[in-house]
Amino acid sequence: MSMRCPNCNSRDIGKIGSHQFYCWGCYIELTVNGDKMSVYQVEEDGTLSSLDDLFFEDDIASSEIHAN
Repeated sequence: MSMRCPNCNSRDIGKIGSHQFYCWGCYIELTVNGDKMSVYQVEEDGTLSSLDDLFFEDDIASSEIHAN
């Protein structure tokens, strides 16, 4: 799977779970379920805060997710 971060456009994405990824460019966590992507900020205590409201629905849907 080749993916770009919807926040910083980096391709430096690591897989941390079956549907979870981490961007080493801007330190956010991404969850992908089919065509839906959710974006989270990792807080100091390890909890996740959703950043989905910062992204327009079109931006998330059009981010480059391609299975190779």
